[in-house]
Amino acid sequence: MIQKIYEVMKEIHDPEIPLNIVDLGLIKSIYINDGEVNIVMTLTSPDCPLEDLILETVSKKILNEVEGVKSVKISLDFTKTWTTNHISKEGKEKLKKLGWNF
Repeated sequence: MIQKIYEVMKEIHDPEIPLNIVDLGLIKSIYINDGEVNIVMTLTSPDCPLEDLILETVSKKILNEVEGVKSVKISLDFTKTWTTNHISKEGKEKLKKLGWNF
């Protein structure tokens, strides 16, 4: 089920950066207990104006597309500031093709 959740979240793109939230390195952990999915994630900024949209999209998409999920709880963790170092190798390659430099 965790693999399916990651696949579904790879379809969710950050509204400001042309990359999905998994490749951006925003997902810190996923725990599942009796159909309840608990996600710990971060955002590119603690002051992200699209926080509600992102969290709602993640929750709805998982509930609608992953069989056996009863509920989704998302906790935000900003203890470690997000940087471009968190972007996956695949994600960096995609962004480089779009003209981003690292």
